[in-house]
Amino acid sequence: MSEPIQRKGLRPRFWERHQLAKLTQDEWEALCDGCGKCCLNKLEDEETQEVAFTRVACRLLDDNTCRCAHYEARKSLVPECVVLTPKTLPDIAYWMPASCAYRLLQEGRTLPDWHPLITGDPASVRKAGQSVQGWTVSEFDVPVEEWEDFLIEMEL
Repeated sequence: MSEPIQRKGLRPRFWERHQLAKLTQDEWEALCDGCGKCCLNKLEDEETQEVAFTRVACRLLDDNTCRCAHYEARKSLVPECVVLTPKTLPDIAYWMPASCAYRLLQEGRTLPDWHPLITGDPASVRKAGQSVQGWTVSEFDVPVEEWEDFLIEMEL
């Protein structure tokens, strides 16, 4: 594995050397690989807390970039949006995709080889087939009662 490219304002390999709660805001944000999986609507079994992902994306997900179109205002525009922080992560990590850097680090695991912090290439997520780019449907187009018809069979 090659040495990751150092991004301005980030400590070298900060994700390996510092606890999540001790990261700067820029470091915290840099952990996001931009896959868009967390913006997929999910169905959760209330008894087992089993989470099933759907192809139905949040209304704010930009399908081309796999980023939130209104990131700073997301909570006011979508009140049910879960804002991930070091404090909220322990309670909701199970709800995040299995490949999510936040979840992996919370569980004491490492970043995948395709993560942009490792490769230095933001497109590495898409190249590795880890992005939702091009295969989501908007929640505006699918009524909630039909979300089960859009379940994703693979682990994300």
